[in-house]
Amino acid sequence: MILLLEDDPAIADTVVFALRREGFEVEHRGWLSEARERLQATPPPQLLILDIGLPDGHGLDLCRELRAGPLRHLPVIVLSARSDEMDRVLGLELGADDYLAKPFSPRELVARVRALLRRAQAAAPAAPAGFVLDGARVLLDGVALNLTKLELGLLTHLLRAPRRIHSRDALLDAVWGSSAESTDRTVDTHIKTLRAKLREAAPARDPIKTHRGLGYSLEP
Repeated sequence: MILLLEDDPAIADTVVFALRREGFEVEHRGWLSEARERLQATPPPQLLILDIGLPDGHGLDLCRELRAGPLRHLPVIVLSARSDEMDRVLGLELGADDYLAKPFSPRELVARVRALLRRAQAAAPAAPAGFVLDGARVLLDGVALNLTKLELGLLTHLLRAPRRIHSRDALLDAVWGSSAESTDRTVDTHIKTLRAKLREAAPARDPIKTHRGLGYSLEP
């Protein structure tokens, strides 16, 4: 699913039509607050297209937030009327993967979406046996996991480095962010609920291992 954040109804209709005609699932939001709410839902989108000037904030603020959280690898295309070189450079430096100025060609936008999704898929780490990374979803033994945003962040982080022991501090920093007011107990609580959901999907498996005094690892 592609999430479009655009406050101009005419432009939004053009983008949605172009993408759906090519077989993409698209959801449109016109406000920054609405997009933030959707990004916290499960499953998250596979790609975000965002405008910069929005009624309730700046689109690049959202881009910067994404790069500091569990959706840091979400592909982002900026679609903006600001076409100056400095605007493009700023957008890319704040975490956008691509920048397309208005007015734009819908065909070019679709091509850029396809290219960015291909790159994201090629860069995705291979999952341990039983796990499948399907865009922004995770499946275990063919069962899609219904995870919260934080559970998804924890599991994705563990999947990127199976067998490695991840300390609680490292997991807090990776999933909650270095400025989050959370504790080791927060990690333990979310690992517990994540384990329960993995067990529900695959009762014979218990892939998350506890290393007393050290942290957690994911074993194939």
